[in-house]
Amino acid sequence: QVQLVESGGGLVQPGGSLRLSCVASGRIFIINTMGWYRQAPGKERELVAAITRGGSTKYAEFVKGRFTISRDNAKNTVSLQMNSLKPEDTAVYYCNANTVVTGTLQGHDYWGQGTQVTVSS
Repeated sequence: QVQLVESGGGLVQPGGSLRLSCVASGRIFIINTMGWYRQAPGKERELVAAITRGGSTKYAEFVKGRFTISRDNAKNTVSLQMNSLKPEDTAVYYCNANTVVTGTLQGHDYWGQGTQVTVSS
């Protein structure tokens, strides 16, 4: 009922930057919190950053000062600006949106398909 499509991943050298974007579409009544998670090989998926509809943000300690999350409520998009990238940032990055579908009352989590970010020289 809700589709999330990410873009912007790729290969970047250490110290470089990438910008991830995610757009939500479908039977959307309202999107609550949106966020980015990541999962490296052999590790569990972890929160990178999240942003509420009102613009309050939360960051994992390992990205504070380097990554910035933003959203456009009118366009149902969320972005992640990643600067000063490190090899340990290599992972598949997933977009998440807690969304209330039209005609319902409760929000549910929806996920994108993931986009690969590789930081290597």
